Amino acid sequence: RRPRGGTPPSRPSMPVVGLLATRACAIGAAASIARRGALRAARAPVIHHRHRAGCLSTRAEVDQTLNPRVAALRPSKTMALTDKAREMKESGLPVIGLAAGEPDFDTPAEIVRAGCDAIMNGHTRYSPNTGTAALRKAVCAKLKEENGLEYSPSEIVLSNGAKQSVAQGVIATCGPGDEVIVPAPYWVSYPEMCRLAGAEPVVVTTTADEGFLLTADKLRATLNDKSRLLILCSPSNPSGAVYTKEALEAIADVVRSHPRLLVLADEIYEHIIYEPAKHFSFAALPGMRERTLTVNGFSKAFAMTGWRLGYLAAPQHFATATAKIQGQTTSGPSSISQEAAMAALSLGKFGGAPVATMKKAFQKRRDYVCQRLAKIEGVKLASPQGAFYVFPDVSGLVGDGCVAEGFGPIADADALCEYLLEKAQVALVPGSAFGNPECLRISYAASDETLREALDRIEKALAAEVYVRG
Repeated sequence: RRPRGGTPPSRPSMPVVGLLATRACAIGAAASIARRGALRAARAPVIHHRHRAGCLSTRAEVDQTLNPRVAALRPSKTMALTDKAREMKESGLPVIGLAAGEPDFDTPAEIVRAGCDAIMNGHTRYSPNTGTAALRKAVCAKLKEENGLEYSPSEIVLSNGAKQSVAQGVIATCGPGDEVIVPAPYWVSYPEMCRLAGAEPVVVTTTADEGFLLTADKLRATLNDKSRLLILCSPSNPSGAVYTKEALEAIADVVRSHPRLLVLADEIYEHIIYEPAKHFSFAALPGMRERTLTVNGFSKAFAMTGWRLGYLAAPQHFATATAKIQGQTTSGPSSISQEAAMAALSLGKFGGAPVATMKKAFQKRRDYVCQRLAKIEGVKLASPQGAFYVFPDVSGLVGDGCVAEGFGPIADADALCEYLLEKAQVALVPGSAFGNPECLRISYAASDETLREALDRIEKALAAEVYVRG
């Protein structure tokens, strides 16, 4: 800057040769930049300029092609309905959501304290990819004591929820040309995970008369050379059905005759089971450990849905494969959640007193919901043996001649759920989401007062004065 009242400072002199060299370098650099710009322009998408009322707008043609496997995925109806109910409630509507599979209880205090202590004590760094050694050892001890399963810590892969564990198990073992046997009713994500892996889900329908359980005869009739994986969920989401040891043994006999067939056993609801039913791990049956991927976690039994922590136990070869997927996608689960999980596994066998208290409450709610639904004309329901869902058959409420006042025809369970959300402001999930269009799923993981109000509304919406059955 020129000093006030002074003369301009003189520029340092530069020899003529140096000045010419500098200018030559500048010209060469400019030419190089121009060439690079031309190449970028050649590769860039076409730009269209539009003039509107004196304004210049620029729009690029973008290729929006998706991976065909991703494009073929169907959205989760349970998540969609849960989100819709939440949005309606946030807008001021008194919606009751019975669509989500989430305990309404708080996480037990001992677990919460362990999580808080983890934060305060600096356990906030990245976790090892497959989880901490301490928790993997604790999971091994749990599996041995409660399930009769022997695993080494290297055969345990801790993930960000059991959902991730299931997905990685499917992707690691299945691919194009493979078929995955999925008994219906099924958890909504099983078929989509198969499609994401490039495999074909083969849905095998089970009936209420069969207890919504896959029989050995149906499995045998479905298998072929393409069959790679059988998915079993016990206790079942959405039906609450529980496989007996005898039923599992019959299935294992069929599995043995197909050397290529693996089994993914989803046991996330194992602690939420009502007497006289008992839980049996499929991998504990003779000859099944080497071909079974067992999935479990902390979300359901310990009311830790938001902590996002599950695990897979499998023979080393398959555990290593799932760990590779995790290492290139999410990496290890939350270090804080793992410290909390250590406390969960320290509560006692089968979750100790906190889990027993929650299970007792769930059983009371199950009995109440079943009693209320049994009084509604057109509803058929068998009492579930586990989990926290009822899966009533509502075929007597839908179809030809079924009409709701102010809404119109009720063609199927999807329309019935839409009507109940609009009229009664109760969110339920149609059975079509689970491969059984004649049913719907009601979660009773809600307070007694909430369930009472929800069922009052449903009864009112289905009363003969406003709802005509076919």
